[in-house]
Amino acid sequence: MNNSKLAEEELTRYSRQIMIPNWNVEGQLRLKNAKVTIVGVGGLGCPVALYLTAAGVGRITLIDKEKIELSNLNRQILHWSMDIGKFKTFSAIEKLSKLNPLIKFESYEREIEKENIRELIKGSNVVVDCLDNWKTRFILNEACVSERIPLVHAGVHSWYGQITTIMPGKGPCLRCILPKTPKEEEKFPILGVTAGVLGLLEALEAIKIIVGLGNPLVGRILFFDGETSSFQEAKVQRRKGCPVCGGVS
Repeated sequence: MNNSKLAEEELTRYSRQIMIPNWNVEGQLRLKNAKVTIVGVGGLGCPVALYLTAAGVGRITLIDKEKIELSNLNRQILHWSMDIGKFKTFSAIEKLSKLNPLIKFESYEREIEKENIRELIKGSNVVVDCLDNWKTRFILNEACVSERIPLVHAGVHSWYGQITTIMPGKGPCLRCILPKTPKEEEKFPILGVTAGVLGLLEALEAIKIIVGLGNPLVGRILFFDGETSSFQEAKVQRRKGCPVCGGVS
């Protein structure tokens, strides 16, 4: 695949987004030459992967060590009944490669740890946090800040969710926003549509960063309330003396 131009098939496949003002072929080439790492292939990761694949992100890496269970299927839309027992990464790539065979996929079925995370995200243009626990999120946050890689974070619970984008050196990191690690919940309520809404917003943030259009949620958190179908925004700032990003400029 020649990454300096778009083939006729690509011009046709992506024609409707190429029409967006200031997107043009140049914007599509940025997507084609980009690498996005999606950490977690569950309720958030599935819609993120689906829409980034459709949009034409050239390389997509999926990281998830878990296998599919029946209770996943109310929200993890890339996994179907016949996939129960498979690795989530394998199930997702099977569907995504049929949606868009032009994309290069890779996967890692392993636990995320401080010792391996930097190697796993190396070379990414954007990392998308689709995790369901705070311990791993903070490991990911620290690695992305250290590697100067933009990180899109979202979390969901029941009807509710939040999303923010972390641009190392330009806005607060996750530890700035949450100096104390929230209490973990092994299992928590979640409506599939809630995860879908936040996952689509994460995909949108990643695309904006890569193409260079729009205003990503840097220094802002967007909160979603599914019960009232409403959004609220809060501004957040870098925290002086943050142990993760305090020395990053």
